[in-house]
Amino acid sequence: QVQLVESGGGLVQAGGSLRLSCAASGSIFSINVMGWYRQAPGKQRELVAAITSGGRIGYADSVKGRFTISRDNSKNTVYLQMNSLKPEDTAVYYCAAWSGNSDYWGQGTQVTVSS
Repeated sequence: QVQLVESGGGLVQAGGSLRLSCAASGSIFSINVMGWYRQAPGKQRELVAAITSGGRIGYADSVKGRFTISRDNSKNTVYLQMNSLKPEDTAVYYCAAWSGNSDYWGQGTQVTVSS
């Protein structure tokens, strides 16, 4: 089992920045990939960014050049640095982890970008 706890959401004006954190605990040795999803009201959940245990990184086209995913293995934490935020980035952001055939999710953190 893996437990994920997100933090760092909030309200920010357009053009501002936020950093989300996701602390993992439990069977963290088994995690292959960690990532961030988001879900805006009335929309499907979408993958924002992901990082593999080998360090490979991928981003959604909508956030490339603005968001950066990183991890601190010593703290078992993954971060999502979000810069140049836009109102369309408003959503609940979820941390996710994949281990074998299992996936784990955090409780979500709200990010609201005002225009």
